[in-house]
Amino acid sequence: MSLFQALAWFFREAAVSLRRSWKVSLLAVITSTVSLTVGGGVLLAASGLAARIDEWRRDARVVVYLADGADALDRDDLLARLHAAPWATRVEEIGPEEAAARFRRAFPSLAELVADGTTTLPESVELVPAADAPEATVAAWAEEVASHPAVEAVEDDRRWLAELDAVVAVGRGAGLLLGGVLLGAAVFTIASVVRLTAFLYQDEIHVMRLVGATEFYIRGPFYAEGLLQGLLGGLLAAAALAGGFRLLASRAGDTLAAWLFAGEPLLGWREAALLVGLGAAAGLGGALLSLRREELGRAPADSAAPTESPSK
Repeated sequence: MSLFQALAWFFREAAVSLRRSWKVSLLAVITSTVSLTVGGGVLLAASGLAARIDEWRRDARVVVYLADGADALDRDDLLARLHAAPWATRVEEIGPEEAAARFRRAFPSLAELVADGTTTLPESVELVPAADAPEATVAAWAEEVASHPAVEAVEDDRRWLAELDAVVAVGRGAGLLLGGVLLGAAVFTIASVVRLTAFLYQDEIHVMRLVGATEFYIRGPFYAEGLLQGLLGGLLAAAALAGGFRLLASRAGDTLAAWLFAGEPLLGWREAALLVGLGAAAGLGGALLSLRREELGRAPADSAAPTESPSK
C-alpha cells in the first residue's frame, strides 16, 4: 500500500468514526470553533482598529486656538511663529465662519447649535505635520506654543492617537492570551475525544496487531480524526467571523462599528487560511497528545503469561 493510499484510508476511517460518534466529535468541533472565533475576532478587531488609526495618523493635525481679545502684537507674533514651524507642511488659518461650517459637516445632528449665529467658535490655526516629523519634536513644540499669551489651547491629534495605540496593544495582547487559553481547551477536548475513540476500538486494534499492522497504520486513523475535527472547527470559525463582520457592517449604520469594519475586509484569504491551519494544528496536536503514551490494543504483560499455583 502506497503512502497516498494509506492516507486516503486514514481519512476514510476517520470520517466513518466521526459519523459513528458524532455527538462527542461535535463537542470537540464546537470547542475549537468557539476558541478560534473568539480569539480570532478580538485580534481581527484590534488589527482593524490599528489600520484605522494609521489612516487617522496620516490626517493628523495640530490645532492652535487663539485666545479671544488677545493683543494684536501677540497675535501677529504667534501667527509668525506658526507659519514658521519647520515640521509643518501646511498652515491654514480657520476663522469662526469656516469653523462653524466644518462643525456642521462633521456633526449634522448638532448643526442647530451654530446655525443661529449665537454660538461663535474660536479662531484657530491648523498645522499639518510632515509624514516624517518626529512626534517628540511636535509635542515639545506644541507644549512651548501653549504658553504663548495669544493661545487659548493647543490640540495635538497625535497625542490621543498614541493613547489609542496603547489600547490596541492591550487588546491585541488580551486576544492572544484569550485565544491561547481557549485553543488549549480545544486541544484538550480533541485529545479526550480521540482517546475515548481509541478506547472504543481496542478490540479492532488488538486484531490489527495480531495480523502484523504497524504503529503507523494503527494510529493513523486517530491522527486523521483529530485533524478533521480541528479542520472543521477552523472552517466554521472562518465562516462565522466572515459572516459576523459582514452582518455587523451592514446593520450598524453610521456607528463606529460600521466605520471600523467597512472598507477592506478584515478577514481575507490569508487570515482565513491561518484560522483553518490553526484549527487543523490544534486537532492534530490533540491527537498526538492523546496517543503519545497510549499502548493501543496491547494486553497487559502480566495477563499474557500463565500463572502457576504456589507449591505446597
